Amino acid sequence: MKIRENNTLGELGTAIGIGLLAGLAGTAAITLSQAIEMKITKRAPSEAPVKVAKEITGIKPSNEAGEEKVSQEIHWAYGTAWGIARGLIGLTGLKGLPAAAVHFASIWGTAMVMLPAFKASPPVTEQKPKAIAIDALHHAVYALAAGAAYDALDAGSRNQRRLSKMLNKLDKLKAIGKNFKYA
Repeated sequence: MKIRENNTLGELGTAIGIGLLAGLAGTAAITLSQAIEMKITKRAPSEAPVKVAKEITGIKPSNEAGEEKVSQEIHWAYGTAWGIARGLIGLTGLKGLPAAAVHFASIWGTAMVMLPAFKASPPVTEQKPKAIAIDALHHAVYALAAGAAYDALDAGSRNQRRLSKMLNKLDKLKAIGKNFKYA
């Protein structure tokens, strides 16, 4: 079976698949971050996921346990799906902190617009600075964890191998240049 040199759909599929895994890692990280923060601050779990789910789908869990279950399911699905965005960012060639910054801005910016639109949280202009900082911290944890996972999983990609090959050639050129004396 001959594989085409430039397989755009294959690269897109790989980026999406790696992105989903990265989103899962990011969701695990933000979940842990929130659990630690809630233990320290004595804050109750957010009702935002279930509020949005009720608004969009019309579901109405019959009790508190049902609401918590739906909230967790939405939290994990939403966070994992945001990994797709990280995969698309990866296709641009961005990686490391610049890619994490773009991912963070996308996720947090969407949350700041979407949650008030669904009456799941007040607009950011009506929130206390401490709440805004905590929310930003959690989303940064997500973006950094998802980015680290994405970059680690993508390290063996064809694009990464091309970049490594090019950097090796540059190193060889530097070594050759050291042998010349300039007047």
